[in-house]
Amino acid sequence: MDDFIAARSQMALSLGFHIIFSCIGMVMPFFMAVAHFYWLRTGEPVYKNVTKAWSKGVAIFFATGAVSGTVLSFELGLLWPEFMKHAGPIFGMPFSLEGTAFFIEAIALGFFLYGWDRFNKWFHWFTGVIVGVSGLASGILVVAANAWMNSPAGFDFVNGQYLNIDPIQAMFNKAWFSQALHMTIAAFVATGFAVAGVHALMIMRGNNVLFHSKSFKIAAIFGCAAAILQPLSGDISAKDVAERQPAKLAAMEAHFKTEKSASLILGGIPDEEAKEVKYAIKLPGFLSFLAHGDFESEVTGLDKIKPENHPPVATTHYAFQIMVGMGMAMMLISAIYFLALWKKRDWLGSKWLLKLFVFATPLGFIAVEAGWTVTEVGRQPWIIYEVMRTADAVTPMPGIAYSFYLFTAVYASLAMFVAFMLYRQIKMVGTLYDK
Repeated sequence: MDDFIAARSQMALSLGFHIIFSCIGMVMPFFMAVAHFYWLRTGEPVYKNVTKAWSKGVAIFFATGAVSGTVLSFELGLLWPEFMKHAGPIFGMPFSLEGTAFFIEAIALGFFLYGWDRFNKWFHWFTGVIVGVSGLASGILVVAANAWMNSPAGFDFVNGQYLNIDPIQAMFNKAWFSQALHMTIAAFVATGFAVAGVHALMIMRGNNVLFHSKSFKIAAIFGCAAAILQPLSGDISAKDVAERQPAKLAAMEAHFKTEKSASLILGGIPDEEAKEVKYAIKLPGFLSFLAHGDFESEVTGLDKIKPENHPPVATTHYAFQIMVGMGMAMMLISAIYFLALWKKRDWLGSKWLLKLFVFATPLGFIAVEAGWTVTEVGRQPWIIYEVMRTADAVTPMPGIAYSFYLFTAVYASLAMFVAFMLYRQIKMVGTLYDK
């Protein structure tokens, strides 16, 4: 394996695993805090049991997220030294603040896990809230650093030198809000549907139905509400990408020719040689509306971008279609669920509705992985957009392929460990919290 490909593959593998752990770590504490709040308000033991069960899941993902995040921090320096040499002083602030948020999260989680019957009950609940808020802040700060790679700011690039550095401007670059909003809502969608799907399966099996029904409702409401809101953040992101990264938007939509009243493409197979998309459904004018809020506006195609600056069109397009497809499926399930809560309450205990959530268990994380593929692959060939190419940032150290194989084994082992711990935790629910 070529060292450049190995370095990119290792980074992709690490990010692919870490993003799942971090999403769950960001969102699950809020589920836990809601269940805890219900227990404090109602005194129903089932909510205390749900809180304790979910807190163990939070601890598992906090530990694994810390491990995978630490690995990523080392990889930035080891695999991309030229990038960190120049970028580190510019976008280092969100990483340092993320470290602070991480320490606050760790302290608060320790207080929460070991604070039962030791603290004032509302202070104890508040420590759980702090776990969620600090975890969410960590995620937003990391996304701000990634957004800087898509929208470099806070410096002047003169004759190959990075001058007049402003870390505050770098952190609050033009892309940070749209990316942070989209990623935060995506984390709630993915985690909400995954947790609801697991509890739906347990309800269908007749295992501790009261416990799993309460858990299911909390997770489902979070996940479904986020899924309904996600298209709004998607619209903000699309307009932002159209303005700042027209090549990425063109690759997302396999939009080869610059034109007015551009069609939105659903599905299809891009043919980069023929400059066309085969077997696609086209909605005239909708890409112009998505990009600029006007059905007649001109949308830049790949014909206006230098060939050497084209992102990988097929990969970006397929990933974007997968993300949108998964999102639409979860939106439909969300609409059905909210209709059931509002008007058709007899649907709530039906097996067909529970089966929908079981089916949707992985959809959110598939969408998250596809969305990050769009973000990262769609930025290529740049590691810092229009400033530094990815090929110029990679380490000159030989033998990176062996490192890739080693880390693949490490992450596979970590995934199996997490799966085993979660399986064990889910099975224990039926025996520990059955009263």
